[in-house]
Amino acid sequence: MTKMNRAVVITEALSLLDEVGLDAVSTRRLAKRLNVEQPSLYWYFRTKKDLLAAMAEAAMEPHATAPLPSPGDDWRDWFADNTRSFRRTLLMRRDGARLHAGTTPTGDLARLRRKMEFLVASGVPERDAQMAMLAAGRFTVGSVLEEQADPGPGDDADLPADMPVIDHESAFEAGLALILNGLVHRTAM
Repeated sequence: MTKMNRAVVITEALSLLDEVGLDAVSTRRLAKRLNVEQPSLYWYFRTKKDLLAAMAEAAMEPHATAPLPSPGDDWRDWFADNTRSFRRTLLMRRDGARLHAGTTPTGDLARLRRKMEFLVASGVPERDAQMAMLAAGRFTVGSVLEEQADPGPGDDADLPADMPVIDHESAFEAGLALILNGLVHRTAM
């Protein structure tokens, strides 16, 4: 039996998420997976909501450790790359967007401040930088929610024959370009 600690519980919970999906993740299932009694999980997480928040934070680790912008970076390239990194991270986990939706980046506040300071130092008005980061984040979560909910090829028998096949990557890039172009326009004013 693996020695149980907070990190082990989170790791196993994320593995369970990948296997069964968010709707089927439960403390009962997790306890069984860990070969412990369900109440022992409360030593680490008082509620399922606390567990889900810890899982969301851990799932975002690849994005949270991505390089921060440097003063010489082009803010437009950085903004697009940062948003793409967020998308890739959400896609790493089954139901990654649903897990992340509604969470607050409490562990990432210093990094978020650095990102905002970079945009402002690059000439983006502070309020526009805030709104663009928020809009890009919400757009990305929504895009990934739709992508992860897509049944995929072969499961679309109920769709009209003339319905175009959705290319999630192209749709994401088009939406990101619209957000970025809008921000460039606002910055040029």
